[in-house]
Amino acid sequence: MLTTQIRSEMTAAMKARDSIRVDTLRGALAAFTNELVAKGQKPTEELADNDAVTVLKRLAKQRKEAADVYTKGGRAELAEKEIDELKIIESYLPQMASREDIEKVARAKKESLGVTDASGAGKLTGVVMKEFSGTADGNLVKEVIASLFT
Repeated sequence: MLTTQIRSEMTAAMKARDSIRVDTLRGALAAFTNELVAKGQKPTEELADNDAVTVLKRLAKQRKEAADVYTKGGRAELAEKEIDELKIIESYLPQMASREDIEKVARAKKESLGVTDASGAGKLTGVVMKEFSGTADGNLVKEVIASLFT
């Protein structure tokens, strides 16, 4: 289970005195507990792996957004910390689909659905996202589909 793995790696990071890793993993475990409580379960239970991945994706998105805000605000040291945390979180996420894979599937689905113009882009996006079932970045899928109609 992902929760168990993160908990044991946090212990190892504590022993190694890797403070950024400890803080990041501790935050992830707290987010797992919050998710359990939000779902009406006991905080002592263990979060299912698919729910844990969802929480980790949410945390990764928060880190990306925070890094962008800090960069725009001229706070490079804080942006760097967020990026370091993002790398740690991403190491627990499943491998995301590449642009080439997304493009291949999008072209095939475009043909099978008979989508000929941009008015069907929303339907095509939905079908492609369902095909990848969470392993494709939504923004990248949108970009690829938009490029098919230009």
